[in-house]
Amino acid sequence: MASSLSDSNNIIAQIPTYITVYKDGTIDRPRQAPFVAPSIEDPLNKGVSSKDIIISQYPPISARIYLPTPINHDHLPILVYFHGGGFFFESAFSQLYHNYLNAFVSQIPAIVVSVEYRLAPEHPLPAAYDDCWDALQWVASHCTNNVINSEPWLTNHADFNRIFIGGDSAGGNIVHNIAIRGGFQALNGGLKISGAIYAQPYFCSSKAVGSEAVIGHEESYVVWDLVYPSAPGGIDNPMINPLGPEAPSLVGLGCSKILVCVASNDVLRDRGVWYHDAVKESGWKGELQLFEQQDEDHVYHIFNPESDHAKILTKLMASFILH
Repeated sequence: MASSLSDSNNIIAQIPTYITVYKDGTIDRPRQAPFVAPSIEDPLNKGVSSKDIIISQYPPISARIYLPTPINHDHLPILVYFHGGGFFFESAFSQLYHNYLNAFVSQIPAIVVSVEYRLAPEHPLPAAYDDCWDALQWVASHCTNNVINSEPWLTNHADFNRIFIGGDSAGGNIVHNIAIRGGFQALNGGLKISGAIYAQPYFCSSKAVGSEAVIGHEESYVVWDLVYPSAPGGIDNPMINPLGPEAPSLVGLGCSKILVCVASNDVLRDRGVWYHDAVKESGWKGELQLFEQQDEDHVYHIFNPESDHAKILTKLMASFILH
């Protein structure tokens, strides 16, 4: 009992079963999936090669890049992907996301750049947003003569007129913020974001939406306070509440088409629909699509990428990217 009390006295922040932050700086992330190595031309990886690359030394930004093999043609579309995990756990190098993106690229002829952005609470937001923007700019810079740490898979095989961004959960939130930024800040080489994929995106606000009035949405408050404690406006900061009082108009989203994906059993389901409807009503001039999978929960396609429902979603994403 004394040991348990001592441990609790040393805890400065906690989301039970997800993260514990101790006074000595130690951070425990019990749900973090193990890291795995990339693989070049590994037949067990469904004809997909992957490798780890460094985008920037400072701030430290890296990525895992995926390439379908054998390459049947060049000029492949690019998906810059932002993993989920509440901004405070998971990784582009984890087994969870490696397995998912291997399965994804095995079904879609596209290059995927999965960004390893800095995590909170060691690096509070907006660090992750800035890292993901810098990663996107680095990808775009390959169409210019001014690229640092050039990546041959991009230089030799990418179609820079087809750059997409996508992510799940917190990564879906990042997608929104990158798309907003892309509406007022140019990409290197004058490139444009072709489309954005939001898979069960994480949003919140002080006002409950839909079923949140019944089930509550206090957990989102706890997460946001942990990852962005100094956020102006708190839970109504524009980065978490795209309809907040200080939020820029959604009409300025800097992409030509958007796919919002929700799951019927997900506590974030109504937020995804809310976001879709807000974009639709904003006057944004682009192609907007909402997809809902019945009888599935949050990020089901990440946990079970070989399931029938995950394959349906992958086919939908493939059509969105390729057509």
